Amino acid sequence: MHENAAREKSQWLVHVPIAVFSAVMGLTGLGLAWRKAHHVFDWPTAIGESILGLAVLVFAAVTILYAAKILRHGATVRGEFEHPVRSNFFPTFSVSLILLAMAAFPLHGETALVLWGAGAAVHMALTLNLIGRWLVRDVSILAINPAWFIPAVGNILVPIVGVRLGFPEISWLFFSIGLVFWLLLFVIVFYRIVFHDQMPPRLVPTMFILIAPPTAGFQAYFALTGGVIDSFSRILFYFGLYLTILLFSLARTFIAVPFAMSWWAFTFPLCAMTIAALEYGQYTGGWGLVAIAAGLLGLTTVIVTTVFLRTVKALFGGTLFTPE
Repeated sequence: MHENAAREKSQWLVHVPIAVFSAVMGLTGLGLAWRKAHHVFDWPTAIGESILGLAVLVFAAVTILYAAKILRHGATVRGEFEHPVRSNFFPTFSVSLILLAMAAFPLHGETALVLWGAGAAVHMALTLNLIGRWLVRDVSILAINPAWFIPAVGNILVPIVGVRLGFPEISWLFFSIGLVFWLLLFVIVFYRIVFHDQMPPRLVPTMFILIAPPTAGFQAYFALTGGVIDSFSRILFYFGLYLTILLFSLARTFIAVPFAMSWWAFTFPLCAMTIAALEYGQYTGGWGLVAIAAGLLGLTTVIVTTVFLRTVKALFGGTLFTPE
């Protein structure tokens, strides 16, 4: 028994999930939120830039780590890509590239263009592959969860920096894909959660992904319309805010979930909500919305920091990458 345990521990690389890139998403999202807070509240730039620097280091580390897994355990990676649930986390890599392009844009436009182009191309390839798979394979309703938003609705992030890089039509293409699939998948995912068995504990945090499409969609639409707040953008923002309040009202459910890499699902959606609130509050100038934005930034910072520290503790304790 002890020999088997030791063998499992030595094979930790095979248990590294593709969802490890969600840590990059959460850290980059927090850095972008603090960068936005600098423009809204004139708070120090060093906070956001330091977090973004950490995100770059984490991206490099997990890219090397997962590349090593591909080289040593290629069959396992292929199995993950064929899995009806785990396959939907592969676009966390392309989303990470797009978010890093947002981080790079004010500092170095050429780097942002390369990251954005690579991220958009990889994400489109994954979207075509995974959505095509949904159309031609039998899928159990129990395999569906909010992570299904990542490949399809992740497209909605592309315009946020794509417009500023000078690609409005490509940005509208990605926005259209993300928006329509958000509407379709929201109904399907909501039906699955409400009318079927509860999701496994490890997937419960993915319910926070519900927040990301309307809040990221608000930012994308804001960019596409040249910084105008109209009726549709208000619907996106306020529906995202409602979902955030709804999920926080169920806090006991989420606190009871044992720590796992899936906790990172809490982070990026909250970052997207925070950035949207900062953007909306800055535009409208309403003190209530500005206060909500500041509160969200503080809460999101606490949550991302907590998840990051728990991840580091689990990593050095040898309990982060274990069989599911």
